[in-house]
Amino acid sequence: MIELVAAFQPPLAVDLGALTDLNFLIGVVGVTAGIYTIFALGLQLNVGYTGIVNFGQAGFMAVGAYAMGILVVKTGLSFWVAMPLAIVIAVAFGLLVGLPSLRLRADYLAIVTIAAAEIVRVLAQNARDLTGGNQGLSCSPDFVCYDDAWRDIEDGALDWVEGLGWADPEPLFPLFVVVWVTALVVMALLYLAQRTPWGRVLRAVREDEDAARALGKNSFAYKLQSLGISAALAAIAGFYLALNVASISPKEFEPLFTFIGYGVLVLGGLANYWGVAIGSLIMWTLIGGTRQIDLPITDEQQAALRFIIVGVALILLMAFRPQGMFGKREEMVLGD
Repeated sequence: MIELVAAFQPPLAVDLGALTDLNFLIGVVGVTAGIYTIFALGLQLNVGYTGIVNFGQAGFMAVGAYAMGILVVKTGLSFWVAMPLAIVIAVAFGLLVGLPSLRLRADYLAIVTIAAAEIVRVLAQNARDLTGGNQGLSCSPDFVCYDDAWRDIEDGALDWVEGLGWADPEPLFPLFVVVWVTALVVMALLYLAQRTPWGRVLRAVREDEDAARALGKNSFAYKLQSLGISAALAAIAGFYLALNVASISPKEFEPLFTFIGYGVLVLGGLANYWGVAIGSLIMWTLIGGTRQIDLPITDEQQAALRFIIVGVALILLMAFRPQGMFGKREEMVLGD
């Protein structure tokens, strides 16, 4: 009788317990969503507030992450010194891409930025002596990827949560805290900056660049500044991604990373920084949660199904609320 009942069990099962497990919420959803929040905040500044269609954010992220990895692994530079230097390098690359391309129309700008990102990724694949090629740069025992100060932060945070009664804390908890503190600080700074004259000029450039120029504003300089800040945020997200996966490899910076960032913008809504965080949490709850669905299919098919589910959710949102969860219809303006 037991075998007969088992034979009629449905092929679909969901591990609901895993969805509420604290380690799952922190390690699978929390850290990744925080990284994407920082990453997509740069896109929000570009797309939502300046009208720049930037499809090269993953390339800026790769430049920052590889710059930090090379400085730490190849030269032995301190992690804390390498990080600001890598941000400067990423910003310089963003400005280098922006100088010839920001005068182009939105569609051509999108093509140029995604091409720049792919150039970075292909170079990282082939410059094996410098970047490790497809194997990447790894935080193996042969390499020192963290300073003792960072390890002290991790150990202190884990001891603290164990003292609160969390018997087996998620090892990524310290990174979770640092990532979300960074995301919240960046959101607050961008929110305040958007209410300054600088932020109002960005809105003017987005809505009518010709009118902004007629009022004496150098729209090209403002767009360049927006792209540079976006590159810096992408670099910071790249640092945290490297800490999360303990390596830096070209596959981490495929165009899909940028496209998911745009999915986060669609969910949260354009021109709303706080919506980016909510959109990122929803996106990675969907992606992470659908991993708990047990289906009689291969892992590759199940991975594809997860993105189909996310895609259907985005299509429904665009059909019934195209401005996103927290966006406004009047903010849905892009540059020509």
